[in-house]
Amino acid sequence: MERCAIDACLFSLGADLPWCSGYEAMPLERPTVLVLPRDEEATLVVPILEAPRVRTDERLFTLRSWGETEDPIAIVAGLIGKRRSLAISDRAHASFLLSIQGQVPDASFRPASDVTGPLRAVKDATELAALSAAGRTADVVGAALLSGEIALIGRSEAEVAREISDRLVAEGHAKVNFAIVGSGPNAASPHHIPGARIIKKSETVVCDFGGTFHLGDDIGYCSDTTRTVVTGPPPKEVANAYDVLERAHALAVKAVSPGVSCETIDRTGRDVIASGGYGANFIHRIGHGIGVEEHEDPYIVEGNADLLVAGNAFSIEPGIYVQGSFGARIEDIVAVTDDGVVSFNHTERALHVVEA
Repeated sequence: MERCAIDACLFSLGADLPWCSGYEAMPLERPTVLVLPRDEEATLVVPILEAPRVRTDERLFTLRSWGETEDPIAIVAGLIGKRRSLAISDRAHASFLLSIQGQVPDASFRPASDVTGPLRAVKDATELAALSAAGRTADVVGAALLSGEIALIGRSEAEVAREISDRLVAEGHAKVNFAIVGSGPNAASPHHIPGARIIKKSETVVCDFGGTFHLGDDIGYCSDTTRTVVTGPPPKEVANAYDVLERAHALAVKAVSPGVSCETIDRTGRDVIASGGYGANFIHRIGHGIGVEEHEDPYIVEGNADLLVAGNAFSIEPGIYVQGSFGARIEDIVAVTDDGVVSFNHTERALHVVEA
């Protein structure tokens, strides 16, 4: 905060609050705010009816619950005091920000991620263990997909997505954040919403899924993995494209090391895909950071010259998308170590034929 010239942080909705305090606010209209001044102890302002959910820890914050007839904005403004350089949660409700601005109109505001983003991007041993456990349990579901245990042909994308979601929860995930199932031409839409389309024979099916996993009583950390299968012998173009994709993924992972820039990792995989003739069909960055949120710093994309350090954790997920025809993606979560890289996903990456 001192380096960023921030007098106080206001952590509300989003991941900064649980990351700092261990408490996740309910996404309702009643404000919950961790007021963290640079020069004083923190105070967690929480609706009185939600106070029983808070695990209090005097080393972290003082609890200030507020009743239904109190004004929580005035309480927060009082804790801000004369401080005027403020950082606010990136995902805070606009109504909360506007209300605070009304109380302290001469204050300046910045995204809290200016402060917390670089800190959260470097995971400690406990966080890495949580990410590893989350990836390991997601791999159980991925293995079921590759083996044909999760039936595809004749089922709707939505039915398969529901089964993947149920299996994630059965493996210990507290919640499912997403379960993308795109088949045939829908596989060319990276964030396709699974619907009523029935999966047919001899087409690619992209399954991208993840959730939030709690290691013990700690806050949750995320899983995120993608595997592509084909429901019959792959057409020649699909097989060729997937071969390019697999090489791009492998070389991008191999390039991960401390001191390498984020954009270098993106460029490594992208160059392979471009050389294979599919450059125009890789339409997104090659990776994103992961932790308490499924997307966070560091972003592995051209233009991000930040250098990787041990403790960074992010996805490597090159994709090839041929509109109206097929799509394919491989995604693993990796972490930077002192001397290289470790992967948190270990299911096979080769193109599996699943005729179930």
